Amino acid sequence: MNTRLKTTARAVRATLLAGAAIAAAGAAWPALAQQAPMATVEITGSAIKRLEAETSLPVQIITRAEIEKAGVTTAAELMTRIAANSGGLTDGASINVGGDQRGFNSANLRGIGTSSTLVLLNGRRMANFASPGDDSGVDLNNIPAAALQRVEVLLDGASSLYGTDAIGGVINFITRKDFQGLELNAYVLGTREGGAGKRTASIAAGTGDIARDGYNVFAVLDYQRTNSLSTSQRSFIPELQIEQRLGHLLSSFTSPANIRLTSAQRDHLQDIGFKINGKPITNRQINLSVPGCAPPANVYLPAGTGGVDACTYNYMGDTELFPKSEKASVLSRGVLRLDGGHQLYAEASLSRAKTHYVGSSARVTGYIDYRKVPQLANTGLDQLDDDIPGELEVRMRLNEAGRRTSELTSDGVRFVAGVTGVLGGWDYDVALNHSVNTVKDKDTHGYVLYNELLEGIADGRINPFGPSSPAGVALLNSIQVNDDVRHARGTMDSVDFKFSRALMPMAGGDLALAIGGEARRERTDFTPSALLLSDNINNDAAPEGGKPTSDKRNIAGVYGELLMPFAKQWEAQLSGRYDHYQVVGGAASPKAGVSYRPTSELLLRASAGRGFRAPSMTDLFRPTVYSQTATLPDPAYCATVDNNYSDCADNWDTRRYSNTKLKPERSRQLSLGAAFAPSRNLNLTLDYWNIKRTDLISEIGDDVILGNLEKYGKLVHRDEDGLIDYIELRKENRGAQLAKGLDLAINLSGVNTAVGRFGGRLNGTYVLTSKIQNSPGDAYVSNLNKFVTDSVVQRWRHTVSFDWDQGPLSASLSNTFYSGYDDQNSAINIDDGSVVAANKVKAYSLWDMSAAYAATSSLKLRVGVQNMFDKSPPYSNQAYFFISGYDPSYTDPRGRRFYANASYAFR
Repeated sequence: MNTRLKTTARAVRATLLAGAAIAAAGAAWPALAQQAPMATVEITGSAIKRLEAETSLPVQIITRAEIEKAGVTTAAELMTRIAANSGGLTDGASINVGGDQRGFNSANLRGIGTSSTLVLLNGRRMANFASPGDDSGVDLNNIPAAALQRVEVLLDGASSLYGTDAIGGVINFITRKDFQGLELNAYVLGTREGGAGKRTASIAAGTGDIARDGYNVFAVLDYQRTNSLSTSQRSFIPELQIEQRLGHLLSSFTSPANIRLTSAQRDHLQDIGFKINGKPITNRQINLSVPGCAPPANVYLPAGTGGVDACTYNYMGDTELFPKSEKASVLSRGVLRLDGGHQLYAEASLSRAKTHYVGSSARVTGYIDYRKVPQLANTGLDQLDDDIPGELEVRMRLNEAGRRTSELTSDGVRFVAGVTGVLGGWDYDVALNHSVNTVKDKDTHGYVLYNELLEGIADGRINPFGPSSPAGVALLNSIQVNDDVRHARGTMDSVDFKFSRALMPMAGGDLALAIGGEARRERTDFTPSALLLSDNINNDAAPEGGKPTSDKRNIAGVYGELLMPFAKQWEAQLSGRYDHYQVVGGAASPKAGVSYRPTSELLLRASAGRGFRAPSMTDLFRPTVYSQTATLPDPAYCATVDNNYSDCADNWDTRRYSNTKLKPERSRQLSLGAAFAPSRNLNLTLDYWNIKRTDLISEIGDDVILGNLEKYGKLVHRDEDGLIDYIELRKENRGAQLAKGLDLAINLSGVNTAVGRFGGRLNGTYVLTSKIQNSPGDAYVSNLNKFVTDSVVQRWRHTVSFDWDQGPLSASLSNTFYSGYDDQNSAINIDDGSVVAANKVKAYSLWDMSAAYAATSSLKLRVGVQNMFDKSPPYSNQAYFFISGYDPSYTDPRGRRFYANASYAFR
């Protein structure tokens, strides 16, 4: 067994041993009393109310108490505690310059895509994040975290109740429904090394008892502020040895500027004996300051992108790892009892998340006359047969303009109004839903006007090799961009209805029926600014097409569900849904579930269904995005230069396209599981899940395209010399995706001992298969425990916690674990052609602890430490994210953090 498998096996064994310990402890305490009769409730995944117990569909529930014990304050932080969530978008992963969908926090169940995970608020949809990009889904920043009562995660996809586009599953954030009194809450967090501190405050107020007064009105307000975290504030950044290991991922745009010579210029300077640092030049890239290079960000790194004759810029010494942000939300809900057992309700949710992204200072390719460089003034470069004799290309870093800073604001507005009750023996719920997400992306500093910048470089006012003149500094200040460059708005309006009732008695209970439907309209508006469309912002290119867009569509769906307890031990759940999307078309999606309870302690369950996911508005209408690959070889070019990667590998330009002709994806889901409850204190579940998607809406990874030019060569566009002009990344229906695995859950609660009451929980996901087929007939490419193109799906992930309480005191200890995996190994040093050595990313394990004291019935205090052992992100040579040296999609650079929380309730 290799080292990686041994490590994973040890982690799984340790987790199972911990689970076994929890299970054994629970089994040792039999039920002390019969449980009281339970009220019927509606559980995520079904429209029929029933006892709150295990059903034929696996549902993970996270209570408000668990959220408080974990010390998390946002929905995005909470998602890291769900083992089935893999590869969601986070603040750390969206740190980039000019990147796609900054500020978007998302969930991704099963690692099969944000667009295939349905996020609900109180069982209803919200408008998706409006900014167009590769992913479509609800921005978790729009979830009012302070108002949450619990979270229900349906781990079985293609729900006939909410929409069969939920292929990966459903996450239902459920807020408080009936609150009375006044509750104040304050939270403060600080990190051991500084940076990324957080302050939060919330207030909840409500009045009225529905049963007594006939109404209830409440509101919850929440404000959070998080400080930024810079690379200079973390000691683990130098320990990653990025300059030594990943010099090829750094930049050749430096200050003082590198000079990029033409072949003729280099040959001429070699012929006349021109030297740098006392040595003849060998490369086309030179820097007259070698080996000084103006540290610390600019370094002399012969193995870096600057090469032996120039400098290399280490942007990881001059950027932020975690953005500054301010998040505010308010949720208000009112319920009015009407005659006849009906209730009128209304809900309003407002949220704003403002995130400040700070990257490295801007880069620019400028051009100057060689005579303006004293060391080259007498070299006769104007006598050469170049396109513009005597012109030098300079690759410079605009330190004098400051670091590139963007401000992204995501606003969420949602209003729901409805009526519920009993009519003619039917439980009913009918509501209107208006939801809006607005995203404003603003360049605030460090971005300058491009044409004016080039003029300033060419005429000498801006000095590429040292401090500029006062006139140059004044020019940079005058051409700073402060503009809302992108404005996007997504709107969803819907009406939905739901009716359910018992039809007749059966051997195991009542035969129950639910029917419902939904009609909604989606609209997206994308408005780039006039300045952006002018294509005159340095480092922020205009979208292809150069115009605002506005698109909309109508969607309708109807569903039915039948609950059949045809024996005391047997229950079946049959459901079906038909959805129709304007232009795209429609499809019917059936689903069947069955459960068998051979004893009161054991439940066996299974479900199977089919679904489809219509292409999102982003898939269909997103403006073209310009980007670049990691440093990859072009096999066609390499064949002409004896596979010398220093000549035939580069960061190739890409163009990412949407596609108005996309068809829906099809899916089929299967789950088999068991739930075992040997006592009132202990519950164990084990579920097998299997998902297959066909007609997969995806782009082929740029690394996959270049690795198979015979099949995908038409996506590589070349110039007249045969060199790559750009690689076409287009959304298409192609191939298939397979994902299957096991979910394990152990829940122990209320175990009383002489030293207090104990409890424990374990939730783990063991992935058996995760792979994608890029085209029908192609071999599948697995990303299970292997970073491919843009992500990895770890084989094993878990969260485990242990709780204790006695009287007013309580404590909690928890662990979050991700198994190690094979790293991305595609990056190449274009100076010497060397390929990065293979790397195994180590497992990532974080321990948290908290303790609480209920000083009075009104005052509760909690203190805690997150990442107790100050675990740093494990080293990775991934080349996909802007951040280098580790994978920011699942790791946390903040290190050890201490927090304190105080809440006071007036009842």
